Amino acid sequence: METKTKNHIGRKIGRIRELRGMKQETLAEELGISQQAVSNIENSEMVDDAKLEEIASVLGVTKEGIENFSEEAVFNIINNTFKDNSSNNNNYLCTINPIEKIIELYERLVKAEKDKVSYLEGLLKNK
Repeated sequence: METKTKNHIGRKIGRIRELRGMKQETLAEELGISQQAVSNIENSEMVDDAKLEEIASVLGVTKEGIENFSEEAVFNIINNTFKDNSSNNNNYLCTINPIEKIIELYERLVKAEKDKVSYLEGLLKNK
């Protein structure tokens, strides 16, 4: 059994919106329509060209970009361009030396204690 994938423009609009980190409410506000209208657009298989151009502009893509959008292509780009430089593959690159920070903190604490002792000695001499 072979399934034919349809060019569901509304789903593509919704996916691009999500990848942009945009909520339906934000898209609706930019388009001057209600959130329910955006929901209806995203559930529609087809969207008229004028509205598609307007949506594309707000999303920062071209009309053709929406029409030709492929989630597989997005993941291929991410997989082919992501580079993990960490030695333990945890995607965290420590740019500070923790030992230096500990020493710095210790030196500040010692200085604070010395200042406190000097202050207390000054108080005792004045009495």
